[in-house]
Order: sequence, then structure tokens, then C-alpha cells
Amino acid sequence: MQLDFFDIPSPCVGICQSDDKGYCLGCMRTRDERQDWRNFDNDDKQKVIKRCIQRRKRKLGQSKSKAVKEQTNDPDLQPSLLDQPKSRPIKDNDLDFSEFEL
Repeated sequence: MQLDFFDIPSPCVGICQSDDKGYCLGCMRTRDERQDWRNFDNDDKQKVIKRCIQRRKRKLGQSKSKAVKEQTNDPDLQPSLLDQPKSRPIKDNDLDFSEFEL
């Protein structure tokens, strides 16, 4: 348990617009989190801030991976685990059974 000497300030940065998921573009809080901020105790405020940090990381990660895919066709670039696997046909020369004995 942490001692609460000071009230936790609002994470608002003055960019009060919502994205397509309803999160504030500035602080990444939901509408309810913004409206109820004054009623939250410090524990709830810390939880909201942690969620906002996670939302920001997810949003930046998604935009980075999309931008990298669009900008490069580098075959050495490791694909994301979230991408759909690319299927390629198996050719006869891909299969080497010379070391197996029957």
C-alpha cells in the first residue's frame, strides 16, 4: 500500500478529441474516465493512468507496424505474430528425405 500525500493530477494534455474507439487523443482516457476523474480516489486514478499508458503503447505499436509494412518490402523483416500466415505451395525440391531410412 502506498501512502497518499498528494492528489494525483489529471493526465489531460489539452487535446480533447476522441479517436474512432472513443479514447481521448491527448490522454487516452474514455469519456467516463474523463467525466468521473474528480470522483475517483487515488487508487482508481492510478489504475486509469496505467490503462491509458497501455492504450497509448497499443496504439503506437499498431501504427508503427502498419507504417513499416507499407514502407518496406524487406524479406528479412520478421512478420508480426498477429499477421495472417502467408501460404505458399510446397514444391518437390523443398522436401528432402535423403537422410531418412525406410
